[in-house]
Amino acid sequence: MSRCHLTRRVLTIAIVSLLPALAQAQEQQVQQQASPPPQSTQTQPPAQQAAQPATAQVSPAQSSTTTLDTLVVTGSVTGGVKKLEASYNIVTATEEQIKQSNPKSTADLLKISPGMWPESSGGQTGANIEIAGFPGGGDAPYFTTMLMGSPLYGMPTLSFFETTTIFRLDDTISTVEILQGGPSAVFAGGQMGATANFFLKTGSDTPYGSVGVTYGDEGLWRLDAFSGFPVGQSGWYGSLGGFWRSSDGVRDPQFKADEGGQITGTLSREFGDRGNLTLYARYLNDKNQFITPIPVVQEGSDRFHAYPGFDPLTDTYYSKAMQHVFLPTYPGGGKNADLADGRGADFVFVGANFDYDLGNGWSISDKFLFDAGDADTNALFSGNNPASLMDMLYNPDTPGGFKLPAGSATATYVGGGAVPLDQSVIQQGWWSIHKHLKSISNDFRLSKELFEGNTLTVGLYVNHYTMDDKWSLGNQMLMSNTPNATPITVSYVDPADGQVKQRTDAQGFADFGGFHIAQHGTATNTALYMSDSWRIGKWLLDLSGRVEQQDSTNNVCNFMSDGRVDADGNPVTGVIDLDGNPNTLYDNAVPVCDGTYQKIEYKKTHPTWTAGANYAFTDHMSAYARANTGGHFLDFDNGIRGTTNNNFPPMQKIRNYEVGFKYQSKLLYADISAYKRRFKGLLYQPTDGLGTPVGSPLTYGSDSWGVNFIGWVEPVERLRLQLVANYLDGQYSDFDACFPYTDINGEEKCQPIEGQQLQRQPKLRWMFTPSYQFMYGWGDVTPYLTYTHVGAHTQDQSGLQQLGSYHTLDFGVTANVGDHWQFNLRGTNMTNELGLTESNSRIFGTAVSGSENVLLARPLEGREVNLQAKYIW
Repeated sequence: MSRCHLTRRVLTIAIVSLLPALAQAQEQQVQQQASPPPQSTQTQPPAQQAAQPATAQVSPAQSSTTTLDTLVVTGSVTGGVKKLEASYNIVTATEEQIKQSNPKSTADLLKISPGMWPESSGGQTGANIEIAGFPGGGDAPYFTTMLMGSPLYGMPTLSFFETTTIFRLDDTISTVEILQGGPSAVFAGGQMGATANFFLKTGSDTPYGSVGVTYGDEGLWRLDAFSGFPVGQSGWYGSLGGFWRSSDGVRDPQFKADEGGQITGTLSREFGDRGNLTLYARYLNDKNQFITPIPVVQEGSDRFHAYPGFDPLTDTYYSKAMQHVFLPTYPGGGKNADLADGRGADFVFVGANFDYDLGNGWSISDKFLFDAGDADTNALFSGNNPASLMDMLYNPDTPGGFKLPAGSATATYVGGGAVPLDQSVIQQGWWSIHKHLKSISNDFRLSKELFEGNTLTVGLYVNHYTMDDKWSLGNQMLMSNTPNATPITVSYVDPADGQVKQRTDAQGFADFGGFHIAQHGTATNTALYMSDSWRIGKWLLDLSGRVEQQDSTNNVCNFMSDGRVDADGNPVTGVIDLDGNPNTLYDNAVPVCDGTYQKIEYKKTHPTWTAGANYAFTDHMSAYARANTGGHFLDFDNGIRGTTNNNFPPMQKIRNYEVGFKYQSKLLYADISAYKRRFKGLLYQPTDGLGTPVGSPLTYGSDSWGVNFIGWVEPVERLRLQLVANYLDGQYSDFDACFPYTDINGEEKCQPIEGQQLQRQPKLRWMFTPSYQFMYGWGDVTPYLTYTHVGAHTQDQSGLQQLGSYHTLDFGVTANVGDHWQFNLRGTNMTNELGLTESNSRIFGTAVSGSENVLLARPLEGREVNLQAKYIW
């Protein structure tokens, strides 16, 4: 039995085994006359319900407090502050608001925060997460996922990893707080961009819970369960919950696109009004298809339509025919790899939160988290654009073509059958990346009320983390340019010597060159910070500073050489003929680790500060201003690996200024903020057409200003019109030369970037959600729509590849029936909009080629509808 099937059975048994205990808990609840039963969860569309206080102990009943009365913890060192008094941009959401935002993944949830731009077209994991004014362009360097106030990993991103990869949403989540900029640069992980802090449900005096089953039209089946309960009469509380799911995916790869689940437990205790302790553990095992760009046709500069034979909404190159391969280039002697393993996670989390009032104005807070596991990627990655088999074999002008003697080749589908010369074909990189990660962090804070209204906090944050990687990148596979493609093998007769030569191996691999490394990284981040909060009448002032040191070491393998020389007699270093056979052309120049390592040490200390002032005009209106600086340390893959002689790139630095205004009445809610952000020390690494780093990195900067808005109006009772929007004017700066790059045709070029729009970030994005709650004697029904507009955006710093603009329409209907039943019908991209979030990320500049104007890109997934039935107590 495979580990995946074993894990699925364990998770299913664990969740289903909850049911007798849940029934017993409900019976105990009925018998507890002193404790009134929790009310049915009356749901509203996103941001319509008031968020629960994000404390360790969460009531099963939904809070009815107003939005500005919501207590927020993230970014505060004083145990929480009302949103009215928070001098920074923060968005909160309850469990129901999370679900009703129709998130396709953890990253996709971030869209509820104005200025956050998650690209959700790549599947459940591996998202690119953009933050308005923060020039990312890939992965998530300026975003941190936290669980119960602890960062999941010491670095926010690595190559082939961002922290939502190891986090899944389910019914164990109580609330989320999403903070942009501001004080997050000083506390915990010191993220200068954005932080999403998720809080777990815990037990209570009154047992509560839910069991739900979801069916989706893409072949989704999902089981969710949760139970919170008292542990006898001991004063302790427990909870247990999780999910299991299986899905064919909107883009069906001919195997399971998503399969797995997780289970989470908590044990907590209250110490009267003095504090609380929460222990928690989570196990995640989930495998997800990492979606590859497919061909579309570009019209003009920014309009797109379907490529013949490909449905841009539902098709994928993945197939059974290429699911299982052997990669001889994988470090350590090769590897049997499986596309169904996708970009998934097999992770364990163990944590503890302790908060206690020591009396006489003293209090302590400690947050601990250990997590470890694998976050692997097995996926296709784009190379050159498609061509006919004739051109791929014989045309010397075809980028990535074989350039064989005319008429010399034989091409056969893997599994049998000759390939016609007019067949459209393409090469895709079949890459396999193994990442074993560990992180252990602790954040300790000691606070003292110096005098009435003034509290001083001193904190010590330590995070020790490691990375063990093995990469096999490149591995170009020749395949049919069709949905669910079939690999193709090619051999030819060399007229020079009459010998038959293998241009591909038997699996269809045409080139095992690329980037095949083993690396081991270890690092410790240590930060000492201090914050003073001072309440003076209607003013709430804070001043905070942090000094952080990152001490990192990365050991990267060196490469073998086999003594060959080039045409000029110069030694060819770093590659070997893998099988020693010159007639197998696909593996004659392969980088292979030689068992020795280059040790690279990086040690950097950087100070950070932030200051904010909030003035509450009334209990329903406030304004604030904030200034802060921050820094972004190098990570194992970006800046550290490949550096020689300690010639490290400069540290990224930011200055951020923002002002905001908040108002709420029965009719209207508005939270608006404006910012100006200045970056220095951004890093550009030139690459070749396969994405392999070449040359020395370059540094540049950016300047941005923008406005974020979230608000709603209720013109009549139970009718709500909500808007989440942002406008960004961001440009690159501090680089008067041009970026060198290799274009899609293999030509060396150079492109100025000064004044270009920040890559992948739309200037204007907004979501409009009207909803109405119908009340009946048996319950309520709330239908809602979400219309999203995404403005013009570009692929990279060059601005040459435009991705256009698009809009989507999502919907939802939530019905609460009686005290215990809830039904949810939800759908995304109901109009089947063709919208692009990225093009071929391994091609800089224009990525269109050929007379047909073909572009490899990742469009949004097509229409998806699911129905859930849930029993709640």
